[in-house]
Amino acid sequence: MPAREVLIVHTSDLHLGADSILTDGDSANVPVLRQVLSTARTHQADLVILAGDTFDHNRQKAPVIEEVAEVMAEYGLPIVILPGNHDPLTPDSVYRRAEFNHSGNVHVLGLTAEQSAFPDLDLEVWGRPHVDYLDMMPLPEPPERRSRWQLAVAHGHYVEDKPDSDILLGSWLIRQENLTTSGADYVALGHWNRAVAVGDQQIPAYYSGSPTYAGTVNAIRLQSDGRVVVTQIPV
Repeated sequence: MPAREVLIVHTSDLHLGADSILTDGDSANVPVLRQVLSTARTHQADLVILAGDTFDHNRQKAPVIEEVAEVMAEYGLPIVILPGNHDPLTPDSVYRRAEFNHSGNVHVLGLTAEQSAFPDLDLEVWGRPHVDYLDMMPLPEPPERRSRWQLAVAHGHYVEDKPDSDILLGSWLIRQENLTTSGADYVALGHWNRAVAVGDQQIPAYYSGSPTYAGTVNAIRLQSDGRVVVTQIPV
């Protein structure tokens, strides 16, 4: 039988629990997460990717972490999270303190898995998490491909031109060569608040933007004929 279409919802930079007058202190911005997951369910997505800075910082109080974990567990369908520069996988990380994976649907790259495989979708997702607040290469050499579809996730700043110095502390740079060598069918990017395609598009690489600012999430359709179609849908 021909392979069916796979639908991925990709977003980033939810900044849950932000210490900001722009967010409701009582809600910790959790309604944004609920909207994203509700949109994914409405469109019958197979998988949700959160490409970094899901939380605004690692100093979250227990009730916020517990509420977020509960919302994700209630959603039930697969969620892949990449820790970003705001919520890195430090010893005190929110992801080490949370009980995200009790329901089995939440995959934190670098913690619950180095890469997440979904055999029923013939799909795997990989990415390098931020593990501290220092500079790093967000998009390294890819692992061996073991499925029809392979998606990469990275959280950092895309630059067109190579700067004079390779060392720009806190820049977390991604370049065209990193997109090319990823060999991925789609690169899910986080760190920018706007939704935009980057690179030469030989490999589709997109920032989703923050749903709070962009008002959309990326919908990635992996079609049975091998094409990858990317659109934005409102949340």
